[in-house]
Amino acid sequence: MSSYIHHIATATPPYTYSQAYTRDRLKEWAQDTKTKRLINAIYNRSGIETRHSVTGDFVAGAEASLYRSDVDGRLIPPGTSERNRVYTHCAKELSVEVARRAIADAPGFTKEDITHIIYTSCTGFANPGPDYHVIRELGLRENVQRYTLGFMGCYAAFPALRMASQFCDANPQAVVLVICLELCTLHMQINDQPDSILANSLFADGAAAAIVSAREPLDKKPAYLLRGFESALVPSSESEMAWEIGNEGFNIVLSSYVPDIIGGNIKQLLRGILSRQGSSLDQMDEWAVHPGGRSILDKVQESLALKPDALEASRTILRDYGNMSSATILFVLKEMLDSADTDHATMCAMAFGPGLTVETALLERIGCTAPAVQERSENLKV
Repeated sequence: MSSYIHHIATATPPYTYSQAYTRDRLKEWAQDTKTKRLINAIYNRSGIETRHSVTGDFVAGAEASLYRSDVDGRLIPPGTSERNRVYTHCAKELSVEVARRAIADAPGFTKEDITHIIYTSCTGFANPGPDYHVIRELGLRENVQRYTLGFMGCYAAFPALRMASQFCDANPQAVVLVICLELCTLHMQINDQPDSILANSLFADGAAAAIVSAREPLDKKPAYLLRGFESALVPSSESEMAWEIGNEGFNIVLSSYVPDIIGGNIKQLLRGILSRQGSSLDQMDEWAVHPGGRSILDKVQESLALKPDALEASRTILRDYGNMSSATILFVLKEMLDSADTDHATMCAMAFGPGLTVETALLERIGCTAPAVQERSENLKV
């Protein structure tokens, strides 16, 4: 049975920072000239212009609530419990907002239709969690089935969508709300370690929600047909990307070699994955790639010999939002759905995470948002 992503909604926290501004603030906290130069270099080549955060601590003149400084201007690192308290409060508000948008704007769906919620996050913990508050705040049925996929990282949207598709296969009446929410800026580490500086330059906060069901899309509304999913592990790369809980937030290992590792393996991995799905690289019309960083996008584009504009949506999301971990690929898919100028495309979507893990989805984009194409399609019917 076929299942579809009928609608994707996104939401970001209220505080928006330019990359240049955060670069300069972190340079103020740096203790030596070498670290300041490294911050400057990494931030300037990030491909990011703006990012969002749940904390207003970096707004000029604002009183810091989490990232406070001592009398000498040095950062006082907040503890993990303090960071997680902010997560508990802000994740509740943001998840309710993005779920409200997803349900309100999904064509042909109401809140009474939702049968399952899959909540995905790797940046905090709370119980009852945001999925509970979505049911309470939006008035969903109390027997909605709830599932949490935690601590998986940037690729987690794909296991969530795969699970949603399996629910729809098992029950054609199922309507699944998938929520990916990450508050990465709560785990910012201020030190002279290259991994931390790189992570600080990339990660941001955001949430996305998708409505998945086996229903045929109404009136040829734009949607994604979920054709298949597959996971892969990149050989000998476990130590290059990792994520653990520390006393001062979550500690990330993010090697600068990650783009090269992905670039050196992605073509061979995808050939096998697509072959098992009955497809091939040259049959892909569009590519939705998680923008883990500008260098990752560059390496994927180079390795797969993609057209210059093939990853335009991924680069746009990276530029305007940064890397929001699991939510980011849904931002990319929404961007591509909202700007579609053809009524059909075969798409390969992928994301990367700790391990290195590669998660992929084979999708068919159906329907079109461009008025000219819609009008032409209607004229052909006549």
